[in-house]
Amino acid sequence: MGRLEGRVALVTGGGSGIGRSTACRFAEEGATVVVVDINAEGAAETAELIEREGRKACWFQADVTEDRAAGAIVEEVQGRFGAPNVLMTAAAISVGKTVPDTLPEEWDRVFEVNVKGTFLWMRACIPFMSANGGSIVAVASQLAVSGGLSNAAYVASKGAIVSLCRTAANDHASDGIRINCILPGATETPFLDRSFARFDDPTPYIERSLSRHPLGRFGRPEEVADAALFLASDESSFTTGTELRVDGGWIGG
Repeated sequence: MGRLEGRVALVTGGGSGIGRSTACRFAEEGATVVVVDINAEGAAETAELIEREGRKACWFQADVTEDRAAGAIVEEVQGRFGAPNVLMTAAAISVGKTVPDTLPEEWDRVFEVNVKGTFLWMRACIPFMSANGGSIVAVASQLAVSGGLSNAAYVASKGAIVSLCRTAANDHASDGIRINCILPGATETPFLDRSFARFDDPTPYIERSLSRHPLGRFGRPEEVADAALFLASDESSFTTGTELRVDGGWIGG
């Protein structure tokens, strides 16, 4: 029997990268998976990958910053499959700039997607989880603890997600809802590829990033998905308000 058998798991940013790998991993463990992404094609592909393995999934195209979309999708999920038991928030963007170089509108958009996008979907799911409990897993970053170079808005937004999860975990522990963060290191995803593509010559930046990981390589999205599964499942039943590092040793190195 799968570790998420009979549960309903909603994954934002599920159209690629860590979100896609986690959606597929949740499905392997028996969950009915709801994939949400602003990229309709990516969301549909993830759902198709899951269904191809004989598992249950559906997908929605949505901007995670839209309050009405979050509420409407969670209500539809409740009607079709039952209340969500698991929420994974993986949708994120980055502009890769220092503070003086970041335009105010760029700062706002990064915080909208990364922080507000986490808050809104937590806000939509928590009332439905309160009756039967649940688990929320937010994707932050190792940079939220260590800091980074030329990525001020992104790093600050990931730090805000960590703080949001800590306080929400305290607020909703009595409802049987556990809320935790994952802190991935650099992970082989389209997101990482886009980050390096900002540079005319990305080679020194790739080498520097690799050197920050004592394990000597980038992470794989499946490795982050396994960590998310742990936090989503009953195996972490006494874990809430914490951050799980999946960073190849970056923070401790």
